[in-house]
Amino acid sequence: MPSEHLYRVRFFSQDKIYEIYAREVFQGELYGFVVLEDLVFDANTTLVVDPSEEKLKSEFEGVRQTVVPMHSIIRIDEVAKKGTSKITDVKGNVSQFPSPVYTPRTPET
Repeated sequence: MPSEHLYRVRFFSQDKIYEIYAREVFQGELYGFVVLEDLVFDANTTLVVDPSEEKLKSEFEGVRQTVVPMHSIIRIDEVAKKGTSKITDVKGNVSQFPSPVYTPRTPET
């Protein structure tokens, strides 16, 4: 039986960095978008609850798939086991500069 893949995905959204785990990550049908499916969160079987993961869990509650713009993705890693999902603030005064995903070539003269 093949082992299930697990991906850690980090992306920008509204001046915050989201770090979430998903079982399926692939290019979407819309050009320039990445699809994240089967999001993974802790079952919280312990008494200690992480508030940042609870916030993510409630934000993505009932979501079967989420579509993220490719230019917002920081990194996608395939990992052996799940870590803590979290939202962190972007520190400093540097923000992401929007850039086009596709720039057409000009014809050579």
